[in-house]
Amino acid sequence: MPDARFQPLPGFRDFAPADCAVRNYLFNAWKKVAHRYGFLEWEGPTVEATELYLKKSGGELPTQLFRFTDQGDRDITIRPELTASLGRIAAAYQREYTKPLKWFEIGSCFRYEKPQKGRLREFYQFNADILGEASAWADSELIALAIDCMRELGFTQNDFIVRVSDREAWIRFASEHGVKEQDIPAFLGIVDKFERDRPEECQRKLDAFHISRDDLVAFIENPPAGASERYDILKKDLTARGLDGYVRLDLSVVRGLAYYTGLVFEIFDTQRSLRAVAGGGRYDTLVSALSNNAVDMPATGFAMGDAVITHLIEQTPHAKALKDAALASAGCDIFMVQASESRRAEVLAIASALRDQGYSVDLPLTLTKVNGQLQKAVKSGARAALIVGDEFPVMELRDLGARTSSSVAMDDLFDAVASLTGSN
Repeated sequence: MPDARFQPLPGFRDFAPADCAVRNYLFNAWKKVAHRYGFLEWEGPTVEATELYLKKSGGELPTQLFRFTDQGDRDITIRPELTASLGRIAAAYQREYTKPLKWFEIGSCFRYEKPQKGRLREFYQFNADILGEASAWADSELIALAIDCMRELGFTQNDFIVRVSDREAWIRFASEHGVKEQDIPAFLGIVDKFERDRPEECQRKLDAFHISRDDLVAFIENPPAGASERYDILKKDLTARGLDGYVRLDLSVVRGLAYYTGLVFEIFDTQRSLRAVAGGGRYDTLVSALSNNAVDMPATGFAMGDAVITHLIEQTPHAKALKDAALASAGCDIFMVQASESRRAEVLAIASALRDQGYSVDLPLTLTKVNGQLQKAVKSGARAALIVGDEFPVMELRDLGARTSSSVAMDDLFDAVASLTGSN
């Protein structure tokens, strides 16, 4: 356990090596799937003009900003999310890349909110977006990517569900129930909190629109046929991919940010033990708004945060086992064991030669007993130990996983290491 005297600020985390290993495991999984789908990586600045986040964010976000005035008297904010920067950058570079833009980023975000399970003030977020394509096929591609991110981390169809909704269906519902166009964002905000608000609180809010909560319940539980044409296309497309079992229509999902315009979705664990693992949707007007109508570019995207998904991995045995196995194999290839005080030069020369060949190699920085060095090798997660002693140029190569050992001459060392590590 870390020393309680040296703790970070509330809502922030230290990443000791073990924590970095878990974080990198996530990052590698996200990047692997994104590349598999042909997405390109981008990166934006950590700090942006506050105006960028106030233009179309809506909801609670403006109250959660780490916002300050810099030495140039500029109103700036440490980014609370990645989509606003993406919209700005996509507008700036849209002539230089063939559309659709299939881009992803992994970056840290900051929100001043109450720290709780799965919700921190600093967190990492994986964003994947498709810009410049308005079809429902783009929504399908994006949701398929999100599903495969979950599968890559070891989750099965029994572990999570993608709840898909359509804001356009709710906009039609609102219009049919007499909600004025300018009041629709406020109405959608009520729907967004439908599951969290007490029934009486929800009804109190709906009274302003002369709508019954029962009407909402009926629409959610029994959506009319054709409630969302885009969902019907999405479902057909995902069926062809063999992924339809991961998805269901759930009109209770609206998403809090005001810039969403069409299909929206959230990923939840099937036990609903955690908040949403991921969420996103279509935001066809955001780039136009951020560029002051200079660039019109439809878009769809989603974000997956590291905090919630890490909790879910830890409480899902098969996903945790996959993670633990990956981390266990992440140690160095060879741990050098110096068995003789006179063999320091040989140990260093061999370590350098192996490193030049691309192997990861650790070595003792003080001379201790051989057993102590071997114990350190095991604890480090090294795949093998190479014991160099007075018998040199003959050495002992130990497979620490299989607990076997063999004698190897210097001339045969590289072949033996390649065979043991599977790199030949």
